[in-house]
Amino acid sequence: MFPARRHRPTPYLWSPEDIRRLLQEAQNLPSPLRAATHEALFGLLAVTGMRLGEAIGLERDDVDLGAGVITIRQAKFDRSRLVPLHPSTTEAMSCYSTRRDLLCPRPRSRAFFLTGVGTRLERSGVDKTLREITTSMGIRTAAVRPRAHDLRHSLAVTALIGWLRSGVNVDQNMAVLSTYLGHVSPADTYWYLSASPELMTLAAERLDARFGDKR
Repeated sequence: MFPARRHRPTPYLWSPEDIRRLLQEAQNLPSPLRAATHEALFGLLAVTGMRLGEAIGLERDDVDLGAGVITIRQAKFDRSRLVPLHPSTTEAMSCYSTRRDLLCPRPRSRAFFLTGVGTRLERSGVDKTLREITTSMGIRTAAVRPRAHDLRHSLAVTALIGWLRSGVNVDQNMAVLSTYLGHVSPADTYWYLSASPELMTLAAERLDARFGDKR
């Protein structure tokens, strides 16, 4: 539908079971703070579709747990946005915040997510941790390389599948999803919705029901 301007790696679509196992494996990481941080981080990425850079760039004041809203100030193209949280996500972030402060009462950074030594997370460190976990889960191979960014892709695909199953008008709601994900153009959001056999099947059924042979 929209011509690609650059090559993008084939995404790994995380299933709910994959995500559950990812969070369980994160709990077993060395260092209680490192374990708590990565469990909370991966969980937040999975349910909000935030970019990894946006999540690790969060300051404590950016996460309003009382209102259940995250303010992203370091979004792509210097665009800020608000990300409302589901009550269950707010509760999980509150639990992490409490545990983080107990494990590291004198942090060396005001970042919301901390490393095991109380500093801000770095992308390279998170990527390394994810490689370790996905290898131990048995889902990483020479050809399949799950990334943190794929959690964002998976959220978008899951949202559209839900719309198609419930009969929601996809075109009318695409702008909402695009805004939530922080995309400048809906074309970027449409790209996220590729590479899912289930999604393609549902879309084909919707098209057939609307334009198929009525005889």
